Amino acid sequence: MADQQAPSGPDLTQGVDLSDFPDAMLLGHVGEDDVLLVRSGADIFAIDAHCSHYHGPLADGLVEGETVHCPWHHACFDIRTGEATAAPAFNALAVWKVERDGDRIIVREKRAQPKPRVKGPVDAPGRIVIVGGGAAGFAAAEMLRRQDYRGSIVMLSGEAAPPVDRPNLSKDFLAGSAPEDWLPLKPDNFYTDAAIDLRLKTEVKSIDTGRRNVVLAGGEMLAYDRLLLATGAEPVRLPIPGADQPHVHVLRTLDDCRAIIASASGARRAVVIGASFIGLEVAASLRAREIEVHVVGLEARPLERVLGPEMGDFVRALHEERGVVFHLGDTVTAIEGKRARLKSGPVLDADLVVLGVGVKPRLALAEAAGLTIDHGVTVDGYLETSAPGVYAAGDIARWPDPHSGENIRVEHWVVAERQGQTAARNMLGQREAFDAVPFFWSQHYDVPINYVGHAEQWDEIAVDGSVAGRDCMLRYKRGGRVLAVASIYRDLESLKLEAAMERAA
Repeated sequence: MADQQAPSGPDLTQGVDLSDFPDAMLLGHVGEDDVLLVRSGADIFAIDAHCSHYHGPLADGLVEGETVHCPWHHACFDIRTGEATAAPAFNALAVWKVERDGDRIIVREKRAQPKPRVKGPVDAPGRIVIVGGGAAGFAAAEMLRRQDYRGSIVMLSGEAAPPVDRPNLSKDFLAGSAPEDWLPLKPDNFYTDAAIDLRLKTEVKSIDTGRRNVVLAGGEMLAYDRLLLATGAEPVRLPIPGADQPHVHVLRTLDDCRAIIASASGARRAVVIGASFIGLEVAASLRAREIEVHVVGLEARPLERVLGPEMGDFVRALHEERGVVFHLGDTVTAIEGKRARLKSGPVLDADLVVLGVGVKPRLALAEAAGLTIDHGVTVDGYLETSAPGVYAAGDIARWPDPHSGENIRVEHWVVAERQGQTAARNMLGQREAFDAVPFFWSQHYDVPINYVGHAEQWDEIAVDGSVAGRDCMLRYKRGGRVLAVASIYRDLESLKLEAAMERAA
């Protein structure tokens, strides 16, 4: 998240001429506030200039029709109402009153916040139960209320805290550069005010899709008219001696992150097992705390399976520049007190150990309920499972992706949130196909990597620009067709390629 900048551009209270506004957007200010003028056809609108997610500069983004796309993490906003129409942003932008005096555009004051443009329920069920308190579950509950659903919402979460911004747990918050009050996706009072019955530390024991009820660990039975399964994924825990010690951690929840921070206090050396995205983000965050970090991974290059060899070598070099020591092609066979023994023989001192070897989808409930499973919970294009009225979203959902033409399951934060939003609308009978292009971002020190699309296999990587120069776009192709793109500091191009993929589907 960025700090507030000084106001930019012309003073809009003094007005600007249409001749000064040749493009789709013009950044200016009203007093201390940055305000973005956006042109759509003959109309001009004025909205807050920064994304409500991480304060990204919308002036550097993309306007399509009446939607502006944030360049950083691809959140979308309605330029008429300010509504955050697509995750990862949920809070609306302020909307300003535009005055016109001939060819002069003047902005002086905010408008009352317009209501979102919504369809409302086509089929309004009496009670919706959501199993899961992560990205997809939260996004669904929030969207249900935004769509003017007035029935009962019960949200069952196994976690101790209300839904948080999970990507921050391996990035700024773990690094010590973000306060904890940045983490909640909404304030605690949101759930009460929105009449969302959020039940924390709640275990669901079983689901009966015939009788349409869920049974909780204490025996309570909850009936549902629609059910969303958003049980997410859990970290893989290595079956090695010593992995159950208190200084050995996984990272998934806020409590996990707090425990790592507590262990980091006074620690001299950390060992991260796994050169995954999470593992490397943890490594970067611990380096920010001036802890010596060793990364142990089976792979020959970090992230090569997802990003390819050249980007993998770049990411390794980036971490080595910051002092991270890699032990690749190796693994930890035992954690003996505060020492990690490698398969190749060496022993590493380890005041702190973090396992970052991937996650596995939580499928037990779905399997026991008799839902169709295929490396995830099988859903149709509307995210409905094999049981009528039961939907799945997020890390567990395997859906027919119109862009790759394959059934895929991905573990991306933004995908989970957007699936939750689509599932919410479909539980209300709106029949909206999930056709969002998969997107994720990863931060390594001052280098952001954006990834659009999905490419499990490719036969060519076309590189535009310089990976080493931190200015590049990599296209992952199979049979000449672009399946995905990864980029560094090519934000607008990334947005345009995402939009092109969506149009081509």
